[in-house]
Amino acid sequence: MHLHVADHPLVAHKLTVLRDESTPSATFRQLVDELVTLLAYEATRHVRTVPKEIRTPVTTTTGVNLSDPSPIVIPILRAGLGMLEGMTRLLPTAEVGFLGLQRDETTYEAITYANRLPDDLSDRQVFLLDPMLATGATLVAAIDYVLERGARDVTAVCLLAAPEGLEVVQEALGDRVDVQLVVAAVDERLDENKYIVPGLGDAGDRLYGVV
Repeated sequence: MHLHVADHPLVAHKLTVLRDESTPSATFRQLVDELVTLLAYEATRHVRTVPKEIRTPVTTTTGVNLSDPSPIVIPILRAGLGMLEGMTRLLPTAEVGFLGLQRDETTYEAITYANRLPDDLSDRQVFLLDPMLATGATLVAAIDYVLERGARDVTAVCLLAAPEGLEVVQEALGDRVDVQLVVAAVDERLDENKYIVPGLGDAGDRLYGVV
């Protein structure tokens, strides 16, 4: 696993406002969108391209186009939906899949309840979106899900990560695949309820309210 922490003053500023418990949902959603666009810039640094010859008003030159098959962006429901627009803003031609994973609040294991993904992800660049990497169980389950469908080029984008979760993901992946992980910050630890500290609370609830 390759970890990239986005060290940028705009990232730090937006993350500070997200952490503030007084930030209303509307502002929270807007800032998540903006923050993910910044993270997406780093996450797509190695997106695949092919050469393309074009003609400018002055001469001909060779640029690049995104290669086929197009990347696929997969938000992990429900909180990952809040990250989707920020990611597809930079990858408008990407396909979008959906994966529903829910944490069992007793065992803290991830339970799959929905998916809308192609059966074959071979040769596809996969971008997983999940705001919080806490215990690591949800991200590991999502990565395993796409690996089973043939994916070998996987990038996960998270707002925050806990050291405990990073260790779990690293141990679970082993030498099977080199997943890229892009985060805005690595926080201190998990509390007794497996929430990230200092964190920003439950991302889904803060995006959409308590259901």
